[in-house]
Amino acid sequence: MNQDKKIAVLLPCYNEALTVEKVIKDYKEAFPTADIYVYDNNSTDGTGEIAKKAGAIVKREYAQGKGNVIRAMFKDIDADCYIMADGDDTNPPVPEMADMILRGEAEMVIGDRLSSTYFTENKRPFHNTGNRMVRGLINTLFDVNVTDIMTGSRAFSYTFVKTFPVLSKGFEIETEMTIHAAAHNLRMVEVPTNYRDRPEGSESKLNTYSDGAKVLGTIARLFKEYKPMAFFGLFALIFLIISICLFVPVFNEYFATGLVPRFPTLIVAGFLLIIGLLLFMCGLILEVIVKKNRQIFELFYIRTKR
Repeated sequence: MNQDKKIAVLLPCYNEALTVEKVIKDYKEAFPTADIYVYDNNSTDGTGEIAKKAGAIVKREYAQGKGNVIRAMFKDIDADCYIMADGDDTNPPVPEMADMILRGEAEMVIGDRLSSTYFTENKRPFHNTGNRMVRGLINTLFDVNVTDIMTGSRAFSYTFVKTFPVLSKGFEIETEMTIHAAAHNLRMVEVPTNYRDRPEGSESKLNTYSDGAKVLGTIARLFKEYKPMAFFGLFALIFLIISICLFVPVFNEYFATGLVPRFPTLIVAGFLLIIGLLLFMCGLILEVIVKKNRQIFELFYIRTKR
């Protein structure tokens, strides 16, 4: 590891008094020259005080939610390599992740739990199902091949951190990071990491259903924003098919009898056809805007590159 490069370990924490000290110790041993940052997200169990005693640089983020914490971290901290981990002691440090960033092999390195011990260690079966569903959706919609979409164990380059617009407020932030990298052709590499479930007495802040719904909403929103032609084109096709299905029987009746007895059906078919064409045009116009935004991003990305 290059000793001249600055490494920052980022630990967003909310009520992790039981584990935060051990996490800080483990990451200090793995990255002895790194600065350890703990951002306390309104903890009520003394997490911040424990982290400070353990030698971390502690700051407080008052806007609740992991996405808000990551936004503050990315804004405040300058480093050549950023290591992000959860404060719940589920992600052991992997020095190889920092090495890959510092060698310029990737803009984001993802700690892949799902290829190792996640499905045997994790005691929440709906989380396993949710991970598979989210992975399948993103890989299909954005044409990538990422195994672990929602892991909190990641490493980033300076360029990624300073060009990533954090829009999510909560746990959907990891999904947003992955889609951002995929949409802007930023190199992602996965490194298998071990996963261990939370120790007894430590409670997860994730809500399987509400947070899962937010993640799916984030995927839909980003698919619309990054691939508007595909998004609006899909709905345009649906309206077009329904319109044709309604119109064909009326058309056949007209040729057979010369009469149009079902005017309401014909009118509805016409309206659906118009809606489909409008959706197609929206997708076409937005696709041009997205392409222009990508060109602007590339210029900004080049200027930010160290």
